Amino acid sequence: MRGSLLASASAVALGLLPTAVSAQASDQPEPGVDAETETTEEISPTAQREGNEIIVTATRREARLQDVPVSVTAFQQEELTEKGIVGYERLARETPGVVLNRPTQNFNNFTARGISTNGYSAGLQAPVAIYIDELPISANGNSTILDPNLYDVERVEFLRGPQGTLFGSGSLAGAMRIITKAPNPGRFEASALVDLGYTEEGGLRQRYNAMVNVPIAQDTVAFRAVGYYRNEDGWVDNIGTGIDDANSIEAYGVRAAVLIEPTNKFSVKLSVNKEVSNPADSSLTNPALGTYVRRTAQPDLFQSDLTAINVTVVADFDFAELTSSSTYSDLTGDFIVDLAGTYNQLVPFSLDAVGYDDIFVQELRLASTHAGPFEWIIGGFYFDKRRDVDFDYRTTQAFLNQTNTTAFSDLYYQRFKNFTDISEKAVFGELTYRFSDSFWLTGGLRYGEVQVQTTTRGGGYNSNFLTRGYCTVFTALCGGFIPALAITPIQSSVGLLAKDDKLSWKASMSYKPSRNLTTYATVSTGFRPPVVNARAGLPPPAAQPNDITIPAGASSDKLTNYELGLKGSFFENRLTANLAAFYIDWNNIQVQANRVSDAIQFATNIGGAVSKGIELELVARPVEGLRLQASGAYIDARIDDLSPTEAAISGAEDGIRLATPEFQGSATATYSFPVGDTETAFVTGNVAYVGSFPGLFPNVPGQPGVQSPQYDLTDEYVYANAYAGVNISPDLTITAYVENVFDNDAINYVHPEAFLDGRYGRLRPRTFGVRTNFVF
Repeated sequence: MRGSLLASASAVALGLLPTAVSAQASDQPEPGVDAETETTEEISPTAQREGNEIIVTATRREARLQDVPVSVTAFQQEELTEKGIVGYERLARETPGVVLNRPTQNFNNFTARGISTNGYSAGLQAPVAIYIDELPISANGNSTILDPNLYDVERVEFLRGPQGTLFGSGSLAGAMRIITKAPNPGRFEASALVDLGYTEEGGLRQRYNAMVNVPIAQDTVAFRAVGYYRNEDGWVDNIGTGIDDANSIEAYGVRAAVLIEPTNKFSVKLSVNKEVSNPADSSLTNPALGTYVRRTAQPDLFQSDLTAINVTVVADFDFAELTSSSTYSDLTGDFIVDLAGTYNQLVPFSLDAVGYDDIFVQELRLASTHAGPFEWIIGGFYFDKRRDVDFDYRTTQAFLNQTNTTAFSDLYYQRFKNFTDISEKAVFGELTYRFSDSFWLTGGLRYGEVQVQTTTRGGGYNSNFLTRGYCTVFTALCGGFIPALAITPIQSSVGLLAKDDKLSWKASMSYKPSRNLTTYATVSTGFRPPVVNARAGLPPPAAQPNDITIPAGASSDKLTNYELGLKGSFFENRLTANLAAFYIDWNNIQVQANRVSDAIQFATNIGGAVSKGIELELVARPVEGLRLQASGAYIDARIDDLSPTEAAISGAEDGIRLATPEFQGSATATYSFPVGDTETAFVTGNVAYVGSFPGLFPNVPGQPGVQSPQYDLTDEYVYANAYAGVNISPDLTITAYVENVFDNDAINYVHPEAFLDGRYGRLRPRTFGVRTNFVF
């Protein structure tokens, strides 16, 4: 361990140290080791065992967690297993300054450091990038985003603050990286994890995971495979479909990789990842109908199917290491949603949208490995994505009969297809100069070009059926006039080309007055690509001629992050404390709004906002066997630059809060003790607090000063968990757990759009269970 720490210590010269890093764990060098060069093992805020070192690749090369130049919280597989973390919710609750906006399974948007105008980000690129290894899977808020399996991962890294220098335009506010374990040519490995539980208001939870690692040629070739299956009953009743516990989920997948490493200077890894996630219905509820109740004519389906193939080649040239990563992925997402809430369930219609994403990602990186005061990394990045979407708008046979409509051969009154081409090309680099062991500077640049264009295919059809149906039901509101049915073919058309090139940069300096204390300062920038509105220029309906004309789109927004921080270890390493303060200036903000008259979504820009706050992580080991951990963030994020025109079109107001809580934090206490000659037991309590925050801007777009009927805030809530387990042997652990101990049913998400009958997400009810972890 000491040797690996000494080897990784040089990585500190890459740049500024992060906010979420751990201080070193010992002031006393080993006998015979020079006190000036001794590197001690760390106690990480996220490590479960004393002396557990975490190596991360947040800087695109291996480094100790406390040496990387970004704010990063890392979760190792041991912690994920012990806490039963299989999804994004728990990661967000235990990462300071981060909130997960999740209306339902496979719909995930993170907010980091307050950078969000609403939780959904419809039509916009998410402010936090999500990666599985080298594959970015995050997209705009209208997209189904896979809930990936978190078993047999090396770690999950959550990088806070803009990561544009190394991770591109999708990382405006941060990046979350799921890094899977590579095959091990050195030995045979196998493991299994079985989790069986029961959810109140619902039913059985079943989670099965297994891994096998087989050396094929000793120390040179290995094969590793992971499989999982989840089958979990829901807890939300859908009174429209008549299905109780409707939001059940079935998910399964296989991940396999082959590593070929003929020498210690060259390796090739080939991997395939197949994941399928099929929720049976949405989890969004309508409080007017009951706590865990929703209403749709058919289930809302947000289902996802991912296939990804990657080839990674690593070559060591002594002076530098070259990494080439090539990834192809195919992602299918179902977005099938009942929109009848638009007209209070009186005009039934739904959207059946199926998207098909073909993505190719190529990245080349060359990172220095030579000794000397300079350390550098240079690279190139290419991203190409083709998204085909089939849009089919559906009504019901009963409503066709009610409106005397016989012109359609099925239930679909509108059909069209389009495709969007998205490409990004970039070159990037970072350079560090170390003046001494205690002071160094880092600078980084990334120049990139992004292009987005949508093309509508010909051959579909449009109709005025919905307007006609509305006037049939609300005859008086239409002046007694019911228009004749008109069906028009959709012509092929090429949309506007949105193109932008941007320079992202960062600069940092670090001062390390002692081995157990580091201070640092960073300035970094990020941006998002432009957005073109699909219905740009569309005038309002004739019945409401004064409503907004859909604008052309939204240009790129830009963010600058200023950060100060320190890390330290005190009292003979019994206390680790990490503190960061940040100030973010966010300009030309991309926002999403809905036109009132027909609920059409559009993107536009408004002036600016400021987010400022403090993040804190603490770990204490006051006595043998007891570990205390706490983290939290205070964030003040508000609009501070808004013209009257921008306020009118977006529904925003000067000085209002962005969609983030003022305070969010968590605390965990674990006590371990022996219960036999080799057995140990542990008891853990975990509690998280998330403050209330608005789900959208307060006013109706196009009607300044008129509060939107959709405007609402989430509840502030406390979410508690309890665990007790025994390590029967190094190979077998059994854990009993209770999640949501106090059965809190707080609203943790508010959907900003009116067309849904149920717009509120809630905490999962109290769940009991037992986890058994085997290692062979």
